[in-house]
Amino acid sequence: MDNFPEIAPEIREQLNDRLLNEGLEPLKAQLESLDPEYYNKIDSNNPHRVIRALEICIGSGKTFSSFLNQPKPVRDFKTISIGLTAPREEIYERINRRVDLMMDEGLLEEAQALYPKRRLNALNTVGYKELFSFFEGRIDLETAVEEIKMNSRRYAKRQLTWFRKNEETTWFNYKTPFSEIEDFIKSEIREKYR
Repeated sequence: MDNFPEIAPEIREQLNDRLLNEGLEPLKAQLESLDPEYYNKIDSNNPHRVIRALEICIGSGKTFSSFLNQPKPVRDFKTISIGLTAPREEIYERINRRVDLMMDEGLLEEAQALYPKRRLNALNTVGYKELFSFFEGRIDLETAVEEIKMNSRRYAKRQLTWFRKNEETTWFNYKTPFSEIEDFIKSEIREKYR
């Protein structure tokens, strides 16, 4: 992953306020002025990408594109990648039960307390954004909960797709006894660190 500097959170808050009050066009124009190289590469209609690039430009005084594709440090270790699999129906059923449990344990109240800060990027996540729509009267609570479940399932599917791209991952059924996985790891360590 590319290494970006730490940026003061107030910069993102100011950019989010500008997005809300002025719209995306002035932010796009500013990014095009500060970093035309990156501006021409991205989907400039994606406000998250525009704001992220702008906050780096403003906070660092350098272009966003200058931080991309830098040489990565050489790591002096080797990795062993393990993945667990389960039938999709079971994963989805567990997600549905987890959402119900989260609601029972106070997710609605937690989201209500965070609602005044809803514009923060950290709160634009599955669970909060659906409940924020409920608070705004755009959907009812039952629909919000169903959307949380649906969006959580979609997120899980994207995660699996991303992890499966790593051809070095060894996959185990989630019911595999831990001792078998541990034995595999130990044999991999012996092999990789001879």
